[in-house]
This record gives sequence, C-alpha cells and structure tokens, in this order.
Amino acid sequence: MTQSAQPVNRKALFLSACRCEPVERVPVWIMRQAGRYLPEYRAVRQKHKFLEVCRTPELAVEVSLQPYRILGVDAVIVFSDILIPAGAMGLPFELTDKGPIIESPLRTAAQVHELAMFDPERETGFLMEAIRMLGRELGPDVPVLGFAAAPWTLACYMIEGHGKDGFPAAKAMLNADPNLLRSLLGRIAHATARYLRAQIAAGAAAVQLFDTWVGELTLEQYREFALPATQLLIEEIGAGDTPVILYTKASSHLLSAAADSGATVLSVDWRADLATVRNLIGNRIAVQGNVNPDVLLGPEEGVRRAAREAVEKTGGIGHILNLGHGILQQTPVENARAFVNAGQNTPVTANVRSGGTHREGAPLGAHRE
Repeated sequence: MTQSAQPVNRKALFLSACRCEPVERVPVWIMRQAGRYLPEYRAVRQKHKFLEVCRTPELAVEVSLQPYRILGVDAVIVFSDILIPAGAMGLPFELTDKGPIIESPLRTAAQVHELAMFDPERETGFLMEAIRMLGRELGPDVPVLGFAAAPWTLACYMIEGHGKDGFPAAKAMLNADPNLLRSLLGRIAHATARYLRAQIAAGAAAVQLFDTWVGELTLEQYREFALPATQLLIEEIGAGDTPVILYTKASSHLLSAAADSGATVLSVDWRADLATVRNLIGNRIAVQGNVNPDVLLGPEEGVRRAAREAVEKTGGIGHILNLGHGILQQTPVENARAFVNAGQNTPVTANVRSGGTHREGAPLGAHRE
C-alpha cells in the first residue's frame, strides 16, 4: 500500500481538517474511489452484480478497502448506493447499464404517504455490518465514512423513476404541487436521518450527503425546498462531534445558502474556485474538493500540479482534498495514486487564527445569510 512520507493517524487528521483545526497535511480521498478504474474492483464485479456487492458485507468491505490498499487514501467510504434507502422505504429499484430504474415512481400523495419509515438495522443491516467490519479491519486510526443522498437528490430519482436531464417530473411536482414535494422531502429527511444515525452508531467517523442534482434549482427554489429538508435531516441526525459533509454539484449560485445547512464541511465541484468559496463562506466551515476528474485522464505531472494548486488555494487548513465529482472509469490507476500522493505531500501554508483559519491577504469575515 502506498504510504505518505510519515506515519499518520488518518482518523485524527481527517477529523481535524473537518473542524478547521491545524493539520500537518491535508487528508485526501476520492469520490467513487471504489470503482471500475481499479482492476481489482472489476474482478469482483465480473463475479457479482452491483447490488449484490452492496448487500453482501464481505464483498462491500473488500471493494471498500481496495483504494486504501492500492492508493493509500486517508479515508475509506463504505461501498453502497444512494438509492438503498429508497428501496427500504418501499420503492423497489434496479441498477442497469443505463442507471437506476425505479419500478413505480412517485406521482400521487397516496404514494408519498405510503413510504415507510424503515428500521435501518433491520432493512439495511448489511450496510451497518459492513461499517462494523471495516472498523475492525482498519482499527482506530483510519476513518470509515458513511453516506446517503440529500433529500432533493433522492426525491429526483423517486419522482422521475430514473436519471434524466433536468428531472422534469420532479420540477413538475415542485411547480404544480409544492406542498406534496415538501411532504416528500420531509419524509426522506426523517428516514435518512435514522439511516445515518445507524451508520454513525456502527462506527462511521463522518457521513456525507450527496446533493448531486441540487444545481437544477434556482437559489429561491433551493431556499424554499431543498435547504429546509437538508437542515431538518442534519438536525435530526444529532451527529454531535461526528462531521457531516454536504456535497453539492453545479451549485456555485447556492453555496452561501448551503453554508447555512448545518453541515460541518461543504464539498464543492470543479466549477467553483476554492479560494472564492473560502472567502464566501468564511472560516467556520471546512471545504472539500475540488479537482476536475477530467484532469486525471491527462499527464501525471498535470495531476500533481492540480492537486498542489487546490491545496494552495485554501492553505491546507480546513480542507479535505478530493475531486469535484466521482473518479472516471477511464482514469489510470497511477494517476489516481499521483493525485493522492501529491496532496499528501503538499505543504500546509495557512496561518491559524483564533476561531478558524485565514490565508494571508484574504478577508476573514464569514458570509452568512
């Protein structure tokens, strides 16, 4: 396994970065780090279907550990899928080569009201067991990350029935029956909070919410629909000292509002400039990201340069280095390894001030609506 220059307690490092505390270097992991770019993952998938891997703790653990062993990442995210709670709530789904397919998408109030508030240990116990197994395998010095979809993104799939540009059915409900959409978002928030509490109880050191499709909303729509549901979810998790990371895609117009979600860390895609994000949200929330996954398809030196530049834009304090979206299937393994190594070996330059972090020459005031 690739190691950084000096042994480090990865869990302590990761948690310190989430809390904007001084760190010796940035922690690094990669969204979708257990995936088809790894030959070892492809070998597992040749024998087992995706959902079989998700629902079999031993297989989920094996593929979750592969990036840690091969790349030396600083966090291990449990292998699963954001639609798992949809199935537990009573919406069966399939994962095909064209993406997820929900058999009976939501269209009526009766369907929404029939959604189950499921018991995470009973209905999704395979995931909790995978987290417990990862904790035993990795020990106390490596963080295990849990995750779920944020309410708006899960609602998009539940209403549409599959991925589709613009999610017109979800937007139709937003405009034609906004109260029904609010009801759905609230039910998702309640169910997901229980789901993530169970992941934390099983040993997750942090949890991430994926709001991949929130960029479809205007700022006004975000404040009216998605943000309140996300705030409710995070409040109900009651995570305490456990960091909650909120990933939003194509959301530069929403970041000042997303900073009010209650999340510990904002994870942003490659469209946002990290230095601008830091100045926008201030020094009380950590940031994660945000190298363009496309960069990892190019020369290795370009990969290393992009990782270094991302760290330099934040000074390295209150920053978890990651990509701005999931790693691409065509990515050479050596480029993924170069990304991790470059981030782990880039010096932290930010000055530490009372109450947070500050880069020389940058405004310190937080932008909070």
